[in-house]
Amino acid sequence: MKDEKLAVLIDADNITHANVKEMLDEIAKYGNPTIKRIYADWTKPTVNGWKNVLLENAITPIQQYSYTSGKNSSDSALIIDAMDLLYSKKVGGFCIVSSDSDFTKLATRLREAGMFVIGLGEKKTPKPFITACDKFIYLEILKKNKNVKPTSNNKGKKVAKSEASSVNQIDSDIITLIKESVDEISDENGWAFLGALGNYILKKKTDFDSRNYGFPKLFPLIKEIGEFEIEEKETGENKIRHIYIRNK
Repeated sequence: MKDEKLAVLIDADNITHANVKEMLDEIAKYGNPTIKRIYADWTKPTVNGWKNVLLENAITPIQQYSYTSGKNSSDSALIIDAMDLLYSKKVGGFCIVSSDSDFTKLATRLREAGMFVIGLGEKKTPKPFITACDKFIYLEILKKNKNVKPTSNNKGKKVAKSEASSVNQIDSDIITLIKESVDEISDENGWAFLGALGNYILKKKTDFDSRNYGFPKLFPLIKEIGEFEIEEKETGENKIRHIYIRNK
């Protein structure tokens, strides 16, 4: 997937320009962002912050005037461009950067056409848009937070010691999700390969990300929960390490 060409379409009316570099770095993990466009009425002062970062990040601004009060014409322009790009077959995936549920149908349509769809938005993003994407990433977790260490709150729930308000508690729902996923993909001895487990969880919960809970990867999150057996195996001449998980 990392060599796949991606179209990055940004709703400037709905997303802040802060951390744009971190956002593009994150997108690059999933493919090559060959097309980067941002939509707004650039005559409005509310999007002035974006103007300073467009050139240095090679993002093409698309002007869309607001012809009617209360209507977001930028949404329509983004959707039209997305469909044009879909039929042009210039890209193999899309990244829609917005917290607006108006793009739910677009994400669904692109996936129906076989496109890989990544959504990026803030924690306020409505659930329908999140679940319509193959993968959804909260912009809050892209902020640089150093020395993030797990701890416990006064209710005994594990949290991450960080100033980021985006970090969630590792509650019973997440633990249940992981346990059920292990059961569903495990072999006859109950062992599930960690790589396959992460992909399977993502299919069930598209906004699942270990960083939401203060951990850089799934493995340290699972170890912190402490309710799983862990087995590490080295295979091949290069001694490649494979990690397997089993419910206790």
